[in-house]
Amino acid sequence: MKHTAAIHRAAALFLQHPGPHWPERLRLTRASLTGLPGDEAEILRRFCDTVTGLPQQELAARYMATFVRGRHSLHLPCRTDADGRHRAASQLRWQRLYREHHWQPPAGERPDFLPLVLEFSARHPAAGRRALAEHRATLELLRMALAECRSPYADVLAAICRTGAPAGQTTGDAAGPTTGHAAGHPAGLPPEELRAELPAGLPAGLSPRRERLLAVPN
Repeated sequence: MKHTAAIHRAAALFLQHPGPHWPERLRLTRASLTGLPGDEAEILRRFCDTVTGLPQQELAARYMATFVRGRHSLHLPCRTDADGRHRAASQLRWQRLYREHHWQPPAGERPDFLPLVLEFSARHPAAGRRALAEHRATLELLRMALAECRSPYADVLAAICRTGAPAGQTTGDAAGPTTGHAAGHPAGLPPEELRAELPAGLPAGLSPRRERLLAVPN
């Protein structure tokens, strides 16, 4: 659990908008991965190597083009996102999950924003991992889409997906996290079946946001 928490916290920091403090955030988060075992940590270190040396403004422009102005969303889920009623219900379920664990996320951001979900998972690994498992298909589709456009952020999604549901646990892209057992489709769905599960493309609709740093691990 501690290993997964460290991966999720680092991924949460990497998926925040790379504002003016990005070089320091990258340095500190990269240091937190030093010596951490496992493929997930190695993939995140590879992301660090890829973006190290890129001017902050260039990476910020790529982030905006990918997640804000582009078609790739960091909000969960995508299955019912087009329906306002389902979207509202989904956000209420995320808020309820956070309240149940006495966690208050930063104000001003939708509760289904992936970096927030990852930070919650880092603080409450069991509940967070279950919630992420329910959106395994969405995360896999996002990973594949980012890989297809050769985005360095594909490595961050790859690391997240590798911390997914344990063998035998079932998942399905629900309209929000549940407090009971997740039910639906196997976590190990191959890409062609994942694509069949969800509509073509990923939702857009992120609005520009001001940078808010989550706590950088010491």
